[in-house]
Amino acid sequence: MDKIIFKEESYLIIGKCLEVHNNLGAGFLEIVYKEALELEFRKSAILFEREKMYEVNYKGIILPHKFYADFVINGNIILEVKAVAGIPDEFVAQAINYLKVSQNKLALIVNFGELKLNYKRIVF
Repeated sequence: MDKIIFKEESYLIIGKCLEVHNNLGAGFLEIVYKEALELEFRKSAILFEREKMYEVNYKGIILPHKFYADFVINGNIILEVKAVAGIPDEFVAQAINYLKVSQNKLALIVNFGELKLNYKRIVF
């Protein structure tokens, strides 16, 4: 059986997301959930970077457009925060692109826009 990468870290991150969702519910803009998550991460001494910038290298040339991941937890897990109905394939593709440019192995897409917290693990 394959080992689940960053199992404990993922569990902790999703737990903080549940804490935020349980307190705020659905219906706010993404920025509100990001601000609440930042407070929860700081309170729990979880190491994170917010709006982490990544460059795209195309055949040895850095392209002008940059990617900004919502959070990078512990330097190796990308957390993308959404507040919409469902997690469409476009969000999965975006997370895969972030994993490619960051060379990280795990992204979590967490959607606060529904009555029940919804999330996906993307391993690349």
